[in-house]
Amino acid sequence: MVKQTTIKNEISLKGVGLHTGQEVTMTFKPAPVNNGYTFIRVDLEGQPIIEADANYVVNTQRGTNLEKKGVKIQTSEHVLAALVGCDIDNVIIELNASEPPIMDGSSKYFVEAIEKAGVEEQNAERNVYVVKEVISYTDEATGSEIIVMPADEYQVTTMVDFGTKVLGTQNATMKSIGEFKTEIADCRTFSFLHELESLLEHGLIKGGDLNNAIVYVDKEISQETMERLKVAFGKEKISVKPNGILDNLTLHYPNEAARHKLLDVVGDLALIGTRIKGKVIANKPGHYVNTQFAKKMSKIIKTEQRNQVPVYDLHKEPLMDVTKIMSMLPHRPPFLLVDRILEMSDSHVVGLKNVTMNEDFFVGHFPGAPVMPGVLIVEAMAQTGGILILSSVPDPENYLTYFMKIDNVKFKNKVLPGDTLVFKLDLLSPIRRGICHMQASAYSNGKLVTEAELMAQIVKKN
Repeated sequence: MVKQTTIKNEISLKGVGLHTGQEVTMTFKPAPVNNGYTFIRVDLEGQPIIEADANYVVNTQRGTNLEKKGVKIQTSEHVLAALVGCDIDNVIIELNASEPPIMDGSSKYFVEAIEKAGVEEQNAERNVYVVKEVISYTDEATGSEIIVMPADEYQVTTMVDFGTKVLGTQNATMKSIGEFKTEIADCRTFSFLHELESLLEHGLIKGGDLNNAIVYVDKEISQETMERLKVAFGKEKISVKPNGILDNLTLHYPNEAARHKLLDVVGDLALIGTRIKGKVIANKPGHYVNTQFAKKMSKIIKTEQRNQVPVYDLHKEPLMDVTKIMSMLPHRPPFLLVDRILEMSDSHVVGLKNVTMNEDFFVGHFPGAPVMPGVLIVEAMAQTGGILILSSVPDPENYLTYFMKIDNVKFKNKVLPGDTLVFKLDLLSPIRRGICHMQASAYSNGKLVTEAELMAQIVKKN
């Protein structure tokens, strides 16, 4: 079992936002288990919280920008990539502006800060989504595509084709998350000259300089553009190197652009909110396709978690057979709706019912197209829960179980003759004064068929 992690100590960095040009202080703080990554705008009234969630992505122009209830976080990807790359699960990120500091345009300084703060293991199991089949997303407009396939660990490959002489086709691969710190973290953001001109015209990259972005010169620079660049970057002189990039920077790797795109993919996919065990292949990735894929993955994972079907050996000797069940429950056929108890603990119980055509209710409930009544599925779940609550007293045969409340009932699939129903009930709170509050789920044919919140109470017969 891999445990969740957070940082040991809080640590701060200062710098400017790439697009806003604002001075900003960012502080990483330890967070409790299951917190994930959360941003807090300490400069705003009430210090609003914005979770690193793909569903809060509102804009992907030159960065991944989040917004919740009007509160914004801009260019979040480099910080999130550093947290994933350092194998951190839970961190609070405090900002006194909307945009984290750009630093040198990579994740390097964030990684160094996290390592200085230290990593601490927490007392909770890490939630990892194991990819079992290929999942893909394609942006028809750009031809960009991302897929994830089964693999033994989290891997990422990026393939980029910029269609220019100065920067053509490049690939980059991270075979394990352990490679991020040494192979990916120091790869800086980049831009083409034609994009830079547009960004300057629109008032963006106010915090940019030649130390935090690689600029590939894909066209001849006019004297007018050169003068504007000098002003924008605060330089007396700007020239183009033989390898086609503006001066003051030396590439860390020949494929630094592809590696930075991989960094962006890692940061953007952090918005899924769950660790991934699988290989990601991104062809011509960008923030839009990355975050759309993150949204799709997040939805799939939440649906699977909600509908997760527990697997039990139905041929194994049960914990209780029907005779033992009848020694505890007052119900009798045809109203006894549980055949076996498969397992039980202090906080959960699993039961089973074989649904046959001989059931009394099929005689009158759609005899031409028999379907098990939903209310009887709920009753069957309640009877299974009754075993759990009656097991909390030494003399269960002297007690009766009564419903107190049924909430949030959902019927998702039909139950037909020949189906095997498995009921799983988990306590939502400890049993007190004979009152039991449970989350109940019924499964059949590998699907969730019914779910509900049930509350019941046991009382003495007389």
